[in-house]
Formats: sequence, structure tokens, C-alpha cells
Amino acid sequence: MIMAREKTTMWTTCNRCKNQVEMKVYVEDVTAWENGELIQNAMPYLTPDEREVLISGTCGPCFDEMFGGEE
Repeated sequence: MIMAREKTTMWTTCNRCKNQVEMKVYVEDVTAWENGELIQNAMPYLTPDEREVLISGTCGPCFDEMFGGEE
């Protein structure tokens, strides 16, 4: 029997502004990332901002404010 994968909701809080970022992820993908898989390979369906808040704890707007946005 093949089970369909289901996404679960994950929340992460920005360390700088304290806003919560909500995203839908597969638990298996989070586990793969935690075990050393590159986040862009484990969860390519997340936006760059969603991946950044998981990696650094900084949301996209705060990251852009600190390091400059795309020009």
C-alpha cells in the first residue's frame, strides 16, 4: 500500500522582528535537511525567504534590511 505524503504546517519566528513565518512542509523533507541534505534540495518547494528563516532565523524583510535587497 502506497501512502500519499501530506504536508504539515510549520511555524518559525524571526529572531529580529519576532514575526512568525508559516509554511507547509513534508516532515520527511525537514528530517532530510536536519540530517545534512541541502535545504534547497530537501525542500525546493519553499521560497528563498522561507528557507532563509529556517537556516538563519531571519525573515526575508529583515534579511533584506540588514544586507540590502535586490536592486
